[in-house]
Amino acid sequence: MALLLNEDEKMLQESAQGFFTEKAPVKQLRELRDTQDETGYSKPLWAEMAEMGFASVLVPEEYGGVDMGFMAAGLISEEMGRNLTASPFLSTAVLAAQALKSHANDEQKNTYFPQICSGETTFAVAVDETNKHNPSGISLMAAASGNGFKLHGKKTMVVDGHTADQLLVVAKTENGTTVFIVPKDAKGLEIERTIMADSRNAARITFDNVEVTGEQVLGLVGEGDDILDSVLNAGRAILAAEMLGASSQVAENTNSYLRERKQFGRIIGEFQALQHRASHLYCELELARSAVYAALTALDKSGDDVGNVVGMAKAKLGSVAKLAALEAVQLHGGMGMTDELDVGLYLKRIRVTQELLGDSDYHLENSAKGKGY
Repeated sequence: MALLLNEDEKMLQESAQGFFTEKAPVKQLRELRDTQDETGYSKPLWAEMAEMGFASVLVPEEYGGVDMGFMAAGLISEEMGRNLTASPFLSTAVLAAQALKSHANDEQKNTYFPQICSGETTFAVAVDETNKHNPSGISLMAAASGNGFKLHGKKTMVVDGHTADQLLVVAKTENGTTVFIVPKDAKGLEIERTIMADSRNAARITFDNVEVTGEQVLGLVGEGDDILDSVLNAGRAILAAEMLGASSQVAENTNSYLRERKQFGRIIGEFQALQHRASHLYCELELARSAVYAALTALDKSGDDVGNVVGMAKAKLGSVAKLAALEAVQLHGGMGMTDELDVGLYLKRIRVTQELLGDSDYHLENSAKGKGY
């Protein structure tokens, strides 16, 4: 695993850093929150991200993408985390792009990849059905009907599901788990927007005998588990990268405060007890960065142990990012509890990303089971 970025990756990181700092700083999230924006992200920003090539970072070049791989996608996500940038990057450029890249047929790729690259079409992936992540507990049924299927059931916590043009829906058929591409205007589809704690949006979706054809099957009927593994691993690694960015930025903000705030006639950063806490957090963040880079590298190399490495990164970042946010609140004192500072915004986003696609307990349990415990 390379612990240092190559020249192309450094250039991408610098480009993403400058772009999001200028175009999508934290104050943009505040504006979206305060105006209760129905979309939940800036559509002009997403169009600019598409122009920058960020939306097509995982799309093969033959379909108009830049195909820079997961390390590149992770670097983009990390900078988004630093700025709390709201966009359909995870749901469209990562989850959907990976699903299509690994299992779509030529017609589906020719249809959807150019639309993703241009920012014209957004996707959402509908997996979970309960209040906790449980991809093995799919109960939404796809009953055979003529030459197609009828989908019946419910999905919850569908990130960007209220605005997505297309849904990738995981369902059960008599032949096993299957993934379907369902347009947002399909008859029998009911979508309810839900505002999460971090001011982002997800959706609860009800399928009332929604009709789909065989052409809307992604991959083959019954091979949905393989698709799901590929998609979830990609999403977990990119979420870990976002948490790395958010936790790194909130730690930097806290360290700046420790160097400026005075108490009892001294800068509080001179107090040894606070230095110990800051040092501990720094060490944890360095370990977390190694875990994220290991996960992104494993995905790019398509190793046999990808799931375990990605799960380790998601679990590690879940605990470290939480530590960074809570330390920031405490070390800022009473000000850390106010909306005037950005600390609370980082804490809320981190707590949501902890839960998305499995929290630390979920991944640690999976790792233990995999090792025979």
